[in-house]
Amino acid sequence: MDNDNSNTQTKNNVGSTVGQIVGRLIAAAVVLAITAFFTPGFTISNIWALALAAVVLTVMDYLIIRFTNLHASPFGKGFVGFVLAAAVLYLTQYFVAGYSISWIAAIIGALVYGVVDYFLPGNQTM
Repeated sequence: MDNDNSNTQTKNNVGSTVGQIVGRLIAAAVVLAITAFFTPGFTISNIWALALAAVVLTVMDYLIIRFTNLHASPFGKGFVGFVLAAAVLYLTQYFVAGYSISWIAAIIGALVYGVVDYFLPGNQTM
């Protein structure tokens, strides 16, 4: 009987984790699209570049949190989070074709990203 409960619990945890990842990717894509729209010098050429950039940003953010316990969000850890957010936005262009951003746009984009992310409903932690 206990074995059945633990299997059900494991299945629910896996489903919950997949749901969190998908939700986080969708939220990252929406926030990124809004950020690119409002930030001069920041362009995303098509929907596929947006989707791939959302994946790259999510993975980079996860790795930063995993290894440093710092959130790459302007409101996550103050100035350090702001610098990390700008760096992540800038570095993403090296992994995604059709994604272009300058350093100045990355700094402005980190601010816009943080504001939009702050007002987007839902808890995006993993």
